[in-house]
Amino acid sequence: MDRFGVGIFSVLLDMKKKQLAQGRHVVDLSVGTPNIPPAPHIIDALCEAARDEHNYVYAISDTEALSDAVAAWYARRYGVTLDPRSEVVSLLGSQEGLAHIALVAADEGDVVLVPDPCYPVFGGGPLIAGAKLCYMPQRRENGYIIDLAAIPEEAARAAKLMVVSYPNNPTTAIAPDSFYRDLIAFARKYDIIVLHDNAYSELVFDGETCGSFLRFEGARDVGVEFNSLSKTYGLAGARIGFCVGNREVVAKLAALKSNMDYGMFLPVQKAAIAAVTGDQSCVETTRRAYQNRRDILCGRLNAIGWPIDKPRATMFVWAKLPPRFTNAQQFAVELLERADVLVTPGSAFGPSGEGHVRLALVQDEAEMRYAIDAIDACGILK
Repeated sequence: MDRFGVGIFSVLLDMKKKQLAQGRHVVDLSVGTPNIPPAPHIIDALCEAARDEHNYVYAISDTEALSDAVAAWYARRYGVTLDPRSEVVSLLGSQEGLAHIALVAADEGDVVLVPDPCYPVFGGGPLIAGAKLCYMPQRRENGYIIDLAAIPEEAARAAKLMVVSYPNNPTTAIAPDSFYRDLIAFARKYDIIVLHDNAYSELVFDGETCGSFLRFEGARDVGVEFNSLSKTYGLAGARIGFCVGNREVVAKLAALKSNMDYGMFLPVQKAAIAAVTGDQSCVETTRRAYQNRRDILCGRLNAIGWPIDKPRATMFVWAKLPPRFTNAQQFAVELLERADVLVTPGSAFGPSGEGHVRLALVQDEAEMRYAIDAIDACGILK
């Protein structure tokens, strides 16, 4: 535990509770907790299965129906053919998988390559395994795309696993196809397992689209992809994710999980099946909602004097600090105290995150406008 402090989102929650205890109205733009509920057919599937008394046994593993549904989803949505029996395993949310996958790929003292900045568990999972982290900078001048050629040769040769994620949290960047081809060649050269986290492929705006890492030739030889139903289908609290791709990695992760949990609750499996096989119009509705929130937040913050680029994807905005600030945590605390608006300091996402904050598009449009008005009125940007 000496490797870890208290998680940033727990710290932010404590800050929020103190404000609420004083009777303040806090607009929370910190944690990426979707407030768009699942479509009715998904909720109906969950409720119907939850009423069946036979569904309260241990699942132990994924039902064939769930594995088949995920394979069919990947074929339809991403054009990727998966063997449902050997190339698919469920996760109790991507966070759980990210926390544990390094245990099957790295021994104590091994090197894991992680982006910087990155979602905290990208580094936390390898630390649980006792691995050493080597950061791969995601720099603004490079469009926040990892420069594989800049990774030190010594680190590349020592690395057992590398974590990559586009569309990216927190930077919101989208990687070009050329990056994935280079990534596969890099992983082959240095015999590294690639984990591509693809949680935001449906939250892409302005007519752009994103696919799967596995659609590229050779991807399945070097790695796996995590996908999640949390944001796309509003199922964050149900904790539904999947690891798909390289069958050896999938099998090892499944074996590890068989020693750690008793599988996904059967009614939740039913909800997952309904999500990926049912009416997909809810996906477009969710995408439009996040795009509208993005337009309101970025447009109005720019108008009141906080220059912010519009994200191309994800449910986040990655914003440089206003001109007179240099410390992200200091700014986040002052913003909460003066405007009752809670954001995540960029320093929580790694060394390169300093100088930024992440704002989550998790409030409805009226609440977003309220937050912007509060920021303007408090004078923090002046």
